[in-house]
Amino acid sequence: MLTGQQIRVRTVRHKLVPLYLSPDDPSVLAAAGQFVLAYREAAGKTRGELADLLADLLAEGPTQLVHQGFSKLLEDRCEFEVASEFPPEQIREAVFRLSAKSRQAGEPFDRPALLLAAAADLKLLPEQVDVGLFADLKDEQRVLKFDDCTPEYLVRRYNVALAQALLVRSTGMEVQVTGETPARFRQLFRAVRFHKLICSIKPVPHGYALHLDGPLSLFSATQKYGLQLALFLPTLLHCKAFTLTAELRWGAQRKEKTFELSSADGLASHTPDFGVYQPKELQVLAVNFKKLINDWSISDDPAPVPVGDEVWVPDFQLVHKISGKVVFVEVLGYWRKVDLDRHLAKLRKHVPGEFILAVGDATRADEGGDVESAREVYRFKRTPSAAELAKYASAQP
Repeated sequence: MLTGQQIRVRTVRHKLVPLYLSPDDPSVLAAAGQFVLAYREAAGKTRGELADLLADLLAEGPTQLVHQGFSKLLEDRCEFEVASEFPPEQIREAVFRLSAKSRQAGEPFDRPALLLAAAADLKLLPEQVDVGLFADLKDEQRVLKFDDCTPEYLVRRYNVALAQALLVRSTGMEVQVTGETPARFRQLFRAVRFHKLICSIKPVPHGYALHLDGPLSLFSATQKYGLQLALFLPTLLHCKAFTLTAELRWGAQRKEKTFELSSADGLASHTPDFGVYQPKELQVLAVNFKKLINDWSISDDPAPVPVGDEVWVPDFQLVHKISGKVVFVEVLGYWRKVDLDRHLAKLRKHVPGEFILAVGDATRADEGGDVESAREVYRFKRTPSAAELAKYASAQP
């Protein structure tokens, strides 16, 4: 994703219009190709050496922000390593200790002698001490490998990254998706769950409308939540017909602006279309439930449940094997007390006695205010327990 300094937009009244790149522009593809080629040759180089290699490409000019964006996205595809056989912080501690001792004794500074003495203390060669002394500093980290890509891919990725960088400044966004298959809608809803987003869903003709809270609407966890919201966008881009309207806080003065995106803009997802998937912790919960709980069955593909004028998409459906009793389970991602109270009241009205809301302390996004102690609310510290879930299911009337 692009940094705030790399965002390129123009302002049309209260709207922000991203300056996307044309994937068919030969000059844009040529510039992207230069950066891809530079990173292909980066293996084994330090960050500092790579920066020197890119200096001419990143020179000031009208395309500087674009080139900075290319470099940032390609750097994200690199794997870096600390090129030292011994922990650099321990090498520094030994060298600095010996240097202070030498200075206190009034001895002149002698770098080779200090490295030799530190090497003797650490049972290393002086060359190893010299190389490892600052090996963990960012400029000294070496490129281990680069996940190669084409210039065309880089340009498409740039456009998506530009849109993502705007969304992390949002207070909320409205998304409408129509004309998709049930499987695609399930994929979209699961992506919301996967990224732990605060979301309400309403049916519209031929589709659904989603309201997603933005990171700037939360009291805490803003950066982490903003990243998850940005990571949701590539899944939305797999849909054939969608509109997105986001309200933003823009600039140092946090002025209210609007950003709009639709399938007509032609942005292409850079992520594979994985279909319906679940977060790892929910997969583990389902496996453990099937293994440990004998009197309940669990399904991880329940149908959406109407709740008033909205639609609720639970994560699991539990069915008691003897009585046939059905209990739906939702494991909330990021949550606030006010949202939990509102959600709980709505489900009590429309799905009484048939649901459990599992909420993790680690993903709470506000402070203060005790959460209601209720038979439908299962609180857990880190990961939900199959045994506890079955206990709460049995407690439902």
